Amino acid sequence: MVIGYKRPLEEKDLWSLNTEDKSEKVVPQLVRRWDQECNKVKRPIDKTLYSPKRAAKGEKKEGQPIEESEILLAKTLQKTGEPSLFCALCRTFGPYFLVSSLYKIIHDILMFVGPEILRLLIQFVNDSSAPTWHGYFYTTLLLVCTCVQTLILQKYFHVCFVTGMRLRTAIVGAVYRKALVITNAARRTSTVGEIVNLMSVDAQRFMDLITYINMIWSAPLQVILALYFLWQNLGPSVLAGVAVMVLMVPLNAVIAMKTKTYQVAQMKSKDNRIKLMNEVLNGIKVLKLYAWELAFKDKVSAIRESELRVLMKTAYLGAVSTFTWVCAPFLVALSTFAVYVLVDDHNILDAQKAFVSLALFNILRFPLNMLPMVISSMVQASVSMKRLRVFLSHEELDEDNVERPAITACEIVDGAFSWSKHDSPTLKRINVRVPEGAFVAVVGHVGSGKSSLLSALLGEMQKQEGSVSIKGSVAYVPQQAWIQNATLKDNILFGREAKDSWYEKVVEACALLPDLEVLPGGDLTEIGEKGVNLSGGQKQRVSVARAVYCNCAVYLLDDPLSAVDAHVGKHIFEKVIGPQGLLQGRTRVLVTHGLSFLPQADLILVMVDGEITEMGSYTELLGRQGAFAEFLRTYASTEQEEVEESVGGEAGVTGMDMEKHEACRKMCVILSDVENIFSSTEAVPRKGLENGGPADVKLSVFWEYMKAIGLPLSIFSIFLFFCHHLSSLGSNYWLSLWTDDPVINNTQPNREMRLGVYGAFGLTQGIAVFCYSVTVSVGGILASRYLHQTMLYNVLRSPMSFFERTPSGNLVNRFAKETDTIDTVIPSIIKMFMGSMFNVLGSCAVILIATPLVAIIIPPLGLLYFFVQRFYVASSRQLKRLESVSRSPVYTHFNETLLGTSVIRAFGEQQRFIRESDGRVDHNQTAYFPSIVANRWLAVRLEFVGNCIVTFAALFAVMARDSLSPGIMGLSISYALQVTTSLNWLVRMSSEVETNIVAVEKVKEYGDTEKEAEWRLEHSTLPAGWPTTGHIEIRNFGLRYREDLELAISDISVNIEGGEKVGIVGRTGAGKSSLTLGLFRIIEAAQGEICIDGVNIAKLGLHELRSRITIIPQDPVLFSGSLRMNLDPFDGYTDEEVWRALELAHLKNFVSGLPDKLNHECSEGGENLSLGQRQLVCLARALLRKTKILVLDEATAAVDLETDNLIQSTIRTQFEDCTVLTIAHRLNTIMDYTRVLVLDKGHMAEFGSPSNLIAKKGIFYKMAKDSGLV
Repeated sequence: MVIGYKRPLEEKDLWSLNTEDKSEKVVPQLVRRWDQECNKVKRPIDKTLYSPKRAAKGEKKEGQPIEESEILLAKTLQKTGEPSLFCALCRTFGPYFLVSSLYKIIHDILMFVGPEILRLLIQFVNDSSAPTWHGYFYTTLLLVCTCVQTLILQKYFHVCFVTGMRLRTAIVGAVYRKALVITNAARRTSTVGEIVNLMSVDAQRFMDLITYINMIWSAPLQVILALYFLWQNLGPSVLAGVAVMVLMVPLNAVIAMKTKTYQVAQMKSKDNRIKLMNEVLNGIKVLKLYAWELAFKDKVSAIRESELRVLMKTAYLGAVSTFTWVCAPFLVALSTFAVYVLVDDHNILDAQKAFVSLALFNILRFPLNMLPMVISSMVQASVSMKRLRVFLSHEELDEDNVERPAITACEIVDGAFSWSKHDSPTLKRINVRVPEGAFVAVVGHVGSGKSSLLSALLGEMQKQEGSVSIKGSVAYVPQQAWIQNATLKDNILFGREAKDSWYEKVVEACALLPDLEVLPGGDLTEIGEKGVNLSGGQKQRVSVARAVYCNCAVYLLDDPLSAVDAHVGKHIFEKVIGPQGLLQGRTRVLVTHGLSFLPQADLILVMVDGEITEMGSYTELLGRQGAFAEFLRTYASTEQEEVEESVGGEAGVTGMDMEKHEACRKMCVILSDVENIFSSTEAVPRKGLENGGPADVKLSVFWEYMKAIGLPLSIFSIFLFFCHHLSSLGSNYWLSLWTDDPVINNTQPNREMRLGVYGAFGLTQGIAVFCYSVTVSVGGILASRYLHQTMLYNVLRSPMSFFERTPSGNLVNRFAKETDTIDTVIPSIIKMFMGSMFNVLGSCAVILIATPLVAIIIPPLGLLYFFVQRFYVASSRQLKRLESVSRSPVYTHFNETLLGTSVIRAFGEQQRFIRESDGRVDHNQTAYFPSIVANRWLAVRLEFVGNCIVTFAALFAVMARDSLSPGIMGLSISYALQVTTSLNWLVRMSSEVETNIVAVEKVKEYGDTEKEAEWRLEHSTLPAGWPTTGHIEIRNFGLRYREDLELAISDISVNIEGGEKVGIVGRTGAGKSSLTLGLFRIIEAAQGEICIDGVNIAKLGLHELRSRITIIPQDPVLFSGSLRMNLDPFDGYTDEEVWRALELAHLKNFVSGLPDKLNHECSEGGENLSLGQRQLVCLARALLRKTKILVLDEATAAVDLETDNLIQSTIRTQFEDCTVLTIAHRLNTIMDYTRVLVLDKGHMAEFGSPSNLIAKKGIFYKMAKDSGLV
C-alpha cells in the first residue's frame, strides 16, 4: 500500500500467490471431484478421461465394433441423471467456505448489540440517580462491540473473496483442460466466443455470487431478530411498519421487472448502434470519398435517440424505486409511531422507544433490500452453472482411437469414421498401410475426405469400426495455418529446446529467410493474434517449419503448399518434403492439389466421397484409366499454364518478388511507425493521470460533465439534495422534541400536532427525493446525448490519417463501453455519492448540535479519514489496472488454444499449454488478491474512524448528561451508529466516481484531435452545375502521408482536357493511388495545386468537392441496410432513376428477382452479395451520380473477367463525354484510352498515347511486353 501511494505499482511489487490459491493446487481438486460426479452417473464405458495420466488402462479397448444396441444403451444411461456440478463445487470449496458462515452468524448477532446499548444509555441519562461509571462502562462496551464486529465482518469478506477467487481459478482451469480433450462434434455446438464467455462471464458471476450467498439465510435471520427486539420495544404496533415494508417488496419487484424489459430493449438499440458504428469505421474511407458522412451520422443519431427514449423511461422508473428506497424507512417509522400513539392514549413515545426503534428499522432495511439482489444473482449463477455443466459433460476424444505401438508406420484396417458418435460415417471402408519412410500423396476433388483421412490418423474423428495404428511421434500441418501470439522463433520451436544449426537449416528450407529480413525484428518479431502481421503464405511456411523442426517420425501434411506462390511451393517441396528434402527417410503423408509433385510419390491414394478408390504409384495409376486419370485431366489444363508461367517467368518472378518485398518492407516500416505512435500517445496521458493527483485532472472533467448536463440543472439538483437532507434532519429533530414533551396524566397532550408535522416533513422529503432522482437521471441523459453527438461529429470530421493510426477497436470501445458508462453508470453513482456525502455531513452536524464537545474530535478524524482514502485510492486504481491488463492474456491464450486444439493434440503438447494457461490465470490472480486485501485494509481503517465517532458521541453525552435531554441524546447516538456505513459507502462511491468519470474524459479527447477542412463553406461561389467540362489541370503537385515522411508523389504536372480518357499505370507503390487521394483531398497537397474547370479545389468545402466527382473504389464496400440506401443514402433520386442505373449496371435482373427488390437487406459488409455483384453495385452508384469526372480505381483480384468486361463496356458507353481516370492493373483495359500516365517512384515517368509510348520502348513498353500485349 505504501509503495502504491508513493509511485504507480508495477508487476514486480506484487507478492506471489499462496500455494493453496495456485492453479496447480486448486484445479485438480475440482477436476477430481467432477470426475467422481460423472462416474456416479455414467457407466465406465463413457468414462470421462481428464488427463492422460489417469487414462483407464484396464478398460476394454473399443477395438471390436460396437453393436447398435450398445450405442442405444450408452445413450439411455446418460439420461439417468446429469452429473451435478454444484456437488462437485461444494465438495471442493465447501469446507473452507463454511468458516465464513460462522463469522457471519457472530456478526449478525453483534449487529443488535448497538441498539441495546443505545437503550441502556438513554435509560442512564433519564435516571439521574444512576452512578456515572455505568455510562462510561456502556460507552466502552459500545466501542469494543463495534470493533469486534468490524474485524469479524472483514474476516468474513476476506474468506468469501478468497473462495470466489479460487472458484474462478478452478472453473477457468477446468474449462481450459476440457477444451483440449473435447471432440470436434461437441466443439461445433458452441462458438469460440461462447466458450470464451464461459471463462470470462460465467466464472465472474460465480465470484460475485459467493460474497452474497450467505445472505440467503442471514437476511431472514436478521429480519427475525430485528422484529423480536422491536416487538419487545413497541408491542403489536410494529406490525404496521412491517406491513409497509412487505408492501414495498412487490412494488420493487414490479419495478425491477419493468426495468429488465427496458434494459433488453436498450441493449438491442445499443447493439444496432455499435454494429453500424463498426461498419462506418471500417468503411470510413468510402464514406469520405462519397461525402456520405452526414447520412450515416443521421442514421446513428436516429438509433441513439430511440435508445435514449428507453433510457428516459428507465430513469423515471429508477426515480420511483429510489423514492421507495429512501422513503421506506421513514414511512415505516411514521406508520409504526402513528399506530402506536393513536391506538391507546397511554402509549407514550419517549426517547428510548423512538430511537431504539429507529436504529432497529435501519438494520431491517439492509436485508430486505439485499434479498431481491441475491436472488437475481443466484438465478444468473444457476444459468451459468448449467452452461458450464453442459460444456464439461461434452463427449471427449477417446485416447484409444489410435493405437501407438504399431507394426508399420501408419495403418488403418477396415476403418469407418465419423465426426460425432451419431453421424453417418464420413469415411468408409478405409484400408491403408504406409510402410516406414514412404512418401504418400493423397489426391481427390474438393470435399472428398482428404483432410478427414488425416484427422482419422490423428485420432480426431470418432472411430466407428476398424483400427488405426501409428508408430512413433507425429507432426501435423493443418490446412489453415495456426499461429500463436508469440515471437516467430517461438512459433517454430513450439516448446522444444533450441538447436541453432538445425533451426537455421529448417528456416532456410522453408524459404523463410527473405521474410526474416523484411520483418522488423527478424525471428524475434512478435506475431499478433491469429498471425495478423504475416501474409497467408508466410503463415503456412511457419507452420511447415514448426513441423519440420520438431523432428518426428510421421509427418501428416494437409495441403501446406496451396497458400504459397508456385515457385516457393516448388522450393519447399524440393528442400523439405521431396525425396531429397530434409524429411527424406521419414514417413510423409501429403494431401495435395499440385500435380507436379505426384510423379515423385511412392504411393498415391485417390479419394472419392470418403472412400479410397485407387492406390498405387503414378505410372500404375495412369495405366488404369480410372478416377485418377480423370482427376489429372481436369486439373492438367490449368496446371499446364501455371507450370509454363513459372518456367518462363523465373526471371520475372525475382523482379516481382523484389517489388513485393519493397511493398512489404514499406508496410512494416509504416506498421512500426504506427506502433510507435500508439505507444507514445498511450503512455503520455496515462502517466499524467496517475502521478498528478486525481484532483487537477478530475475537477476539469467534472466541470465538463456539469456543462454537458447544463449548469442550471446541475445546481438545481444539488439544491434538491440539500432540501431532502434538510427535511430528513428536520423530521428526526422534530421526533426528538416530541419525545421530550412532558407527560401529563399518562398522555402527551399535543401529539396529533406532533404527528402531523412529522408526516409533513416526511412528505417534503419524499418530494425532494423524487425530484432529485429525476433531475439527476434526466441530466445524465442530456449529458450523454450531448457527449455522444459531439464525439460522433468529431470522429467523422477527423482526417483519414487519424483512422489509420487509431485502431478501430479503440474507437468502437469509446462508442460502446464509455458511452454506456456515461448513459447508465455515472448518473446512479453520482446519486449515491451525493446521498452518502450529505448523510455523513448531516450526521456530523447532528452530533455537533447535541454535544458541541465533539468538535474537538471531528477534524482530526476527518483528516485521518481523508488521508486513508487518498492512500487507498492511489493503490487500488493501480491494482485495478494491473488486474485488467493481466486479464486479457488469459482469454487471448484460450482463444488461440481453441483454434489450434488439433495441432496441440497432434504434437502432444497439452500439458505445456495447460501449464501456460495456469500460469496466466495465476498471474491475473496475483494482481487480484492484493486488491481484495487492500479493500479489507481500507474497510478496517474506515470502520475504525466510524467507531471512534460513535464512541466519542456516547462519551460526551455521558459527560454532559445533566444538560442533555434524552431525545437529543438518542438522536445524536442513532445518527452516530449510521455514520460507519455512510463512511464506507462514501469511500466506495468516491473511488467509483473517480474511476468512471474517466469515461467522460476519454469521450471528450476526440474533440481535440486534428480535423479535416470544413465540409461546406458558408458563402460558396460555385456555379450550380460545376464541373461542366471536366477539364483537370495538375500543376507541380505533390503530397506526403505524414509530416515527417518524404513526399509520396512530387512534381506532377499534367493537363487533361474535358472528356479525355486517361490511364494511370505503374508498379506497386509508384503513387497511383496517392494521386487520386490528392484529387479527393483525402490528403491535402504539400506542394502545387489541382484545378478543375479553372477552380482550385483547395478553396472548396470538402463535401462540395467530393460530391461533384465520382470514384469507383478498389474494394467494394457496402453497408448493412437496404440496397436502395446503399445506392442513394440521401434519397436524392427517384425510383425510376435508381432502376435505370441498376439496368445499366447489369443488375436489374438480379434485383428484380429478389423478394424485396430495392429494399433487399444487405448484411454487414454486403456479405450476402457476391464480390462481383458488390462491384457492380459500386458501378451503379457512379451511374446514379453521373458527374463529369469519374475516377476508376481498378479492382485487382476481386472481379472475374466477365464482370470486368461488363464494367468496362458500361463505362465506355455511359461516360463517353466525361473525363475518366483509370488506375489500371491490367493493361488491356486502357490500350484504347487517349493517353496514359506512367508513374515511377512518385514521379511522372511518361505521358502520351499508348501507341506512342510503345514506340518509345520505355517503361510502358516493358510492362506491355510482360502482359503479352506486344
